[in-house]
Amino acid sequence: MKVHLVKRQTIIDFIAKNQQSKSGFEDWLLKIRVADWSNTNNIKDTFASADFLGKGSKRVIFDIGGNKYRLICRYHFGTKNVHLFIKWIGTHAEYDKICKAGKQYTINKY
Repeated sequence: MKVHLVKRQTIIDFIAKNQQSKSGFEDWLLKIRVADWSNTNNIKDTFASADFLGKGSKRVIFDIGGNKYRLICRYHFGTKNVHLFIKWIGTHAEYDKICKAGKQYTINKY
């Protein structure tokens, strides 16, 4: 199934504020554009460094730009598309702060 990225504009806005992240996110967006997923294993096939959060959160963390940036998304496998909802985007250091506070399972900034 093709990936339907919800709130792509969030990534565009982040790049505008963090120009050094541009190539990493452009690469990620290209992979999403051509991805064909039918289950979570396919996400790992496309992004080997992706990590899945537990506790039934249906969230995946993507390492972007050589692990300089992190992207938290919630996924939903529909009947025709995989919907990928952006929940949070930031630097690795900012992500570490979220983890220390235990918010990676619930954060919904976008």
